[in-house]
Amino acid sequence: MKRHRLLISLFLISTFVRPLSVNATPPRTADKTVNCEILVVGGGLSGVATAYEALLAGRTVCLTEITDWLGGQISSQGTSALDERPTQRSRLFYSRGYLELRQRIQRKYGKLNPGNCWVSESCFLPHDGHEILTSMLKEAEKRGKGKLQWFPNTVIKELEKSADGKLIESAIAIQHQPAKGAPPLNTLPLSQTIEDSYTYENSSQFTKTIISFVPKQSQGSPKWYVVDASETGEIIGLADVPYRLGIDGVSYLEPSSSSTNNDPYCTQGFTYTFAMEATKEPQKNTEPPFYSQYAPYYSYELKRLASYPLVFSYRRIWSPKQGKPMKFGGLQFTSPEPGEISMQNWTWGNDYRPGTAEDNLIYTREQLEATGQLKPGAWMGGLRTESLRKAEENALGYFYWLFAGTTDSQLGDGVKQPEPNIKFLSGLNSPMGTVHGLSKYPYMREGRRVIGRPSWGAPNGFTIWEIDISRRNYNDEYYRKALSSDDYRRLKAALAGLEGTSVISGQKSPENTARRTRSTIFPDSIGIGHYAIDFHPCMTKSPPEAPGNTARSGEQRGSGQAYPFQIALRAMIPQKIDNLLVGGKSIATSHVAAAAYRVHSFEWSAGAAAGTTAAFALKNGIAPYQLIDNLPSPEPQLENLKRILENNANPTAFPDTSIFNENWEGWK
Repeated sequence: MKRHRLLISLFLISTFVRPLSVNATPPRTADKTVNCEILVVGGGLSGVATAYEALLAGRTVCLTEITDWLGGQISSQGTSALDERPTQRSRLFYSRGYLELRQRIQRKYGKLNPGNCWVSESCFLPHDGHEILTSMLKEAEKRGKGKLQWFPNTVIKELEKSADGKLIESAIAIQHQPAKGAPPLNTLPLSQTIEDSYTYENSSQFTKTIISFVPKQSQGSPKWYVVDASETGEIIGLADVPYRLGIDGVSYLEPSSSSTNNDPYCTQGFTYTFAMEATKEPQKNTEPPFYSQYAPYYSYELKRLASYPLVFSYRRIWSPKQGKPMKFGGLQFTSPEPGEISMQNWTWGNDYRPGTAEDNLIYTREQLEATGQLKPGAWMGGLRTESLRKAEENALGYFYWLFAGTTDSQLGDGVKQPEPNIKFLSGLNSPMGTVHGLSKYPYMREGRRVIGRPSWGAPNGFTIWEIDISRRNYNDEYYRKALSSDDYRRLKAALAGLEGTSVISGQKSPENTARRTRSTIFPDSIGIGHYAIDFHPCMTKSPPEAPGNTARSGEQRGSGQAYPFQIALRAMIPQKIDNLLVGGKSIATSHVAAAAYRVHSFEWSAGAAAGTTAAFALKNGIAPYQLIDNLPSPEPQLENLKRILENNANPTAFPDTSIFNENWEGWK
């Protein structure tokens, strides 16, 4: 207990230390040069999947990650609870690497759900996610005769482009280790280290190694590929290619948008997760000095969720002894037992949801330009450090609210009762692997989203929109009023399937048109995903924790069920640069669509597609954009790529996908 209080005190002290004030400086001469065929930026699930497939294809892969753990969502971000849909899970219709991940979790624990959580079929300890993925990459390297060069604690600082700007010719990175006499990595929270990690100079915290990543081969064009698998679309921001951020304005493609115009400041909330243990005896936990600032925000949110045992078991990641069956709000679970560990990821809890120009986490292009980060050598990660710091405080305050809180911002007095038998877990050997106890990096639901190149059917740049995936019928009076009559007709035509031409020409009334019951089928699909359109919306006022603050009006309008969907290659190819591919959450989706294109199995499928595409492009001397530049005409090389993916057990479509198959209502 004394050690626990000491560790919490260390975190509390650190939160009052202002982040380092840094200025861009010219780079030192690189300490070493590293040759790559594929440079993957970001070690989350999408980055690991990219490396996994590229290694199996025999390629030399350089993989960088800002933390020291592989896995992103399932490790360094702490959300080690697999988000899956029932039908896809029951059929085990996933990419081969994701299936291997699930199998290894099963083997590790002897069961898929060692946490006995109820939100998922698999909740487990974050460190084990990192260990499993590390083993998977080592074995893929051996099987495929590729070469993996893994760079933890590493960020990309600069990109060197060709004279015409179409190719990334090299990337300068900074890798950090503890300075002599400094505490170990993961002692201080991210807000206290992130700015230092992006500066070239050694500091009292870190000793830096400057790395120059360059192409391995000298022939061909492009000579190598860079894959942005970062959590925030960091490389598309640094490379300054066209992208979107936040809300897209309402249109027939995005009819549920909460804003008439684009609003780049309102992205989904991000979360510092933490782990807590149920104890037999009541604990003593110190009230954080900032608790009163954040206490007005916390809530169980809904009456059907207002149960502490339900919240504890929701994302329970370790359960050595199963408790008694319980039921609340129609949900069944088992009671918390001493020794069990719960990971917390709660909307009106440790979610932090800024949504204004004063507090948005991910800087827009205009903000990047205003802060000087687009100048050579001035990139600092593109995030607002102050919002990271406040999110850390908010998360720690949420634990104290669970422990001692008696207020509830959404449900009023008399709902929340203190829960003294819980312990905040911290230390380098704790589930999150940090002295401060919070996840090494926040769980990011949304970042920058690239805009694909103008193409067939997308003259302004390719994007996957709300209507491409949503099950909503759009017959509500709201949509008739929100859209002009012409746009409403275009909406109904776009959803009409084979009758679309008759609707847009006026031969058939929109009201008398049957809505297709499937997602859009993309001829260039190279991956799959399925999840609900799930929002953790930004807050209306700044700061998010302001008393009486509300979630942004209309943001939940687009939420709901989605059909099984596809990942188009066009969504992964940015404008301007020919040897940059985009994976993970930063592919070309709209704000509403992105709320479904963000979970674990999707990230893996997108990464598998990126790794396979990069390896295919290198082997065949063809740039990815050349695989789709003649659509809708036949693209023989695109079909070759799709065959490779399918032969490697990386599905590009769900079973029986066809414009004639309207039988998707059964996919849950």
